[in-house]
Amino acid sequence: MNVVEPSSYKEANECREWKTTMEHEYESIIRNNTWELVELPKGKQTIGCKWLYKPKINSDGTIEKLKARLVAKGYSQKEGIDYEETFAPVAKLNTIRMLIALAINKHWMIHQLDVKSAFLNGELKEEVYSEQLEGFVYKGKEHLVCRLKKALWTKASTQVLV
Repeated sequence: MNVVEPSSYKEANECREWKTTMEHEYESIIRNNTWELVELPKGKQTIGCKWLYKPKINSDGTIEKLKARLVAKGYSQKEGIDYEETFAPVAKLNTIRMLIALAINKHWMIHQLDVKSAFLNGELKEEVYSEQLEGFVYKGKEHLVCRLKKALWTKASTQVLV
């Protein structure tokens, strides 16, 4: 399968595989209770969201799977006004190396796992509102916005909006 990374929702929505990938990601976000639909409070602004697309490639060059990630356009926020801090719940490489060395020294067994959509477990304390997503707007509730209850990835690298 020869896959081109879409540059927009419209482009991705025209390909059955990318459309299915977005639907699975969206269902995961909804199952995790990431936001609730509300009226936008006076004086509050929304941040935008967009999809980023990337095929995951095997070592032999074949495509393992397609990844669609919903990201917040956090660059529109201002520190101290819209948020207090950002972080990514990812272990530093030096920490991992130290743990591996300790496990080898102690003859411990090492297990690896991948938590799908782990980033969606970061609870938000701040009030953050997002627009509804193109292609996933609730019929009859088009005027409502998403009040984020949990973190989303931001467009800038691997930071998580908090």
